[in-house]
Amino acid sequence: MKRIFVTGISTEVGKTVAAAIITEALQADYWKPIQAGDLHDSDSLKVESLISNGKTVIHPNAYALHTPISPHASAAIDGVEIQLDRIREPETKNHLVIEGAGGLLVPLNDRDTMLDLIQPHYTVVLVSRHYLGSINHTLLSLELLKRAGLSAWLLFSGDEIPGTEEIILKKTDAPLLGRIAEEKEFERRRVMEYAKIFAPALKSI
Repeated sequence: MKRIFVTGISTEVGKTVAAAIITEALQADYWKPIQAGDLHDSDSLKVESLISNGKTVIHPNAYALHTPISPHASAAIDGVEIQLDRIREPETKNHLVIEGAGGLLVPLNDRDTMLDLIQPHYTVVLVSRHYLGSINHTLLSLELLKRAGLSAWLLFSGDEIPGTEEIILKKTDAPLLGRIAEEKEFERRRVMEYAKIFAPALKSI
């Protein structure tokens, strides 16, 4: 079964929508190990609202923190310390889509970062959204994944900027999964349409 870890080059780049599309395409289970803030409108709830299939199971967070800031700081406010050995992949015989929080080097505690949650057998989907500095952030993230020996695919999110995308693709050997265009809003029908587009590539991962 596939294990796909969705991360981003920064916050607010479209990870949750990407995770919903991948989940729908594979009719996979979904898991957000660490949710920091917005517990009434969490990423798990958003994914659940965006998918249409009846097979997906939404697994509970290992940590559900109350403040929408970096996990290490949110945990400190809640009076807890995030411990890696408490973050255990849920048991499932289905494919599993795992959504990270923020980028790869977001701290979980004084020692560990989000990168430490990614197991060697996971395939990473890196979501890149264009903004000033995003080329640097994308290439640094891909280089970090490569040095960690992790297999990574690239997914562009938002309006197309050909020059930016061309130089990123020239400077990395990460395959391109596709693009999620800028949309006024995402709802189930649109997620299903993207899922059909991405399904052939995802099944080859």
